[in-house]
Amino acid sequence: PKIYQAMAQFGKASSKRGKPTYAYAIIGVSLVLFLFGIVGWFFLNLRKTGDYVKENIQVHAWLNPNAPKKSIDSLKTYVATLPYAKNVEYVTKDMAIAKWNADNDTTWKKFLDENPLPESIDFYVKADHVQKDSLDALSAELLNRYPGIVKEFQFPTETLTQVSKFVKTAAYIFLVAAIVLTILVVFSIDNTIRLAMYSNRFLIKTMQMVGATRWFIAKPLNVRAIINGLIASGIAIVAVWATISLIESLAPGFKVLHDNTSMILLFLIIIVLGICITLFSTHRSVIKDLRMKLDDLY
Repeated sequence: PKIYQAMAQFGKASSKRGKPTYAYAIIGVSLVLFLFGIVGWFFLNLRKTGDYVKENIQVHAWLNPNAPKKSIDSLKTYVATLPYAKNVEYVTKDMAIAKWNADNDTTWKKFLDENPLPESIDFYVKADHVQKDSLDALSAELLNRYPGIVKEFQFPTETLTQVSKFVKTAAYIFLVAAIVLTILVVFSIDNTIRLAMYSNRFLIKTMQMVGATRWFIAKPLNVRAIINGLIASGIAIVAVWATISLIESLAPGFKVLHDNTSMILLFLIIIVLGICITLFSTHRSVIKDLRMKLDDLY
């Protein structure tokens, strides 16, 4: 009976003092998780931006002027069968000059009577294969497989090097920032929960003194911690989603990088992080209060 009386006292006190404390704790945890979500989104966008730029680097296999049409078709078919090649196109001399005239002036007609541009097989490569070593190996393979057909294999080496260097450097910076932020998130949520639990220390000790077991005392608080973690995570996810939607509406270029799979993964991480840290901090605070002497609670 004494245990249940203490539990009743605990419930009444919680209704009077616990709710505002929990509200502040939930808001605090939500803000921290929101910050974590925004940084995580920028990290995902960094990777997607690098992949997007890489996959928009066009590769050219310039053809010899006397290359037979049958060999050219064979070359195009072979490149199209490569699992990492995309948008393979056979560019004739007329198509090449049309593209040139669309992007440049046409004053060349005053000095040249014939179209100087060669035919080519143009295509794009998936991001994980857009590396100098991989493209050099592809170049050697095509030149050996189609001698006399492929005159030159060309891709913007300097652009590729700069993009790879930028993505790698930025990835390291964001990785360090993510690790530091994760540590700050853990400590911030832990301190927030400890402050929220501080007002319940006398009730916890009272329940222990009347004979309640450790599990009996901790169970309702742990359940409440899980609920609070879910609520805080939900608020953070809604805020992150609203912020991303606002950014994409103001800067439509970000819509190209939108990846639902990555977003779902990010939201799952926020949920797991919110629940685990909230539960761990709450349980640790309860155990700490149970181990303290009564005089030390004041």
